[in-house]
Amino acid sequence: MITEVQFQAEIDRIIRTALQEDIGEGDHSSLACIPAEARGRVKLLVKDEGVLAGVDFAQQVFAHMDADIQFEVLLKDGAQVKYGDIAFYAEGSSRSLLMAERLVLNAMQRMSAVATKTQSYVQLLEGTSTKLLDTRKTTPGIRALEKWAVKIGGGENHRFALYDMIMLKDNHIDFAGGISQAIEQTKSYLKELGKSLEIIVEARSQDRADEIMDKISIDFSNSSTEVKAYTTLDFGNNWNWGKKNESYKIHYTVNMPRNVDLDLYNKYGDISLTELNGDLDLDLKYGNGYI
Repeated sequence: MITEVQFQAEIDRIIRTALQEDIGEGDHSSLACIPAEARGRVKLLVKDEGVLAGVDFAQQVFAHMDADIQFEVLLKDGAQVKYGDIAFYAEGSSRSLLMAERLVLNAMQRMSAVATKTQSYVQLLEGTSTKLLDTRKTTPGIRALEKWAVKIGGGENHRFALYDMIMLKDNHIDFAGGISQAIEQTKSYLKELGKSLEIIVEARSQDRADEIMDKISIDFSNSSTEVKAYTTLDFGNNWNWGKKNESYKIHYTVNMPRNVDLDLYNKYGDISLTELNGDLDLDLKYGNGYI
């Protein structure tokens, strides 16, 4: 995924473009009929059940439109809402409120629908280890809003665009002459550019998936007091251990009682502990610890 700074830049672009599209040279209806000094107060009234999404975006729209607009949040993004709920109030220049209104409503209706549908699928997956990912199959121009809504609904954001992650699909693999060749060519390409991007390979058959998995070996061992996992990667002669253009992710999840003491050793990679009430002895060589 892109960085938070890049994502915010996308949101800012959407606001600028959408307001320019709607207002153009001016809201002549309001300019003709509403005095410049007129002030008003509006509310966002919910008219259906679902997951609320777009409140933060609405606040940004009003602030962009008029910095003097006061915004009061009653319900946050992700809230379960029903008919009659009020999400927020906005108070300020009547002209400014009306000029921002349509963008706010359009975006929140779209985002809330996406978030609600996403949550329905996430709930179906409860109790499994499966995560619901979004794609690039989004409405042109408002991808950031729709991916934001997926996250609010409990889904996970995958790559944002073609530039923030590499996905090797059938076309790429066929042109390269196979999975191994595609991976090697991609690694060489990234090295030449000095870029570090995650590489994901899609396989259209079990044989192709096996070709990828054959490059990774994982050995597990365990006893009543110890769990050990040892990973070996075999990606050919171009493997340069420790350089930024080489990045492979192997994730292990270990479940254990939260009230026991833990001695944890990890040579490469990050460690994340969600909850532990016992004592921790951590030996982490190359990676970050998240507790």
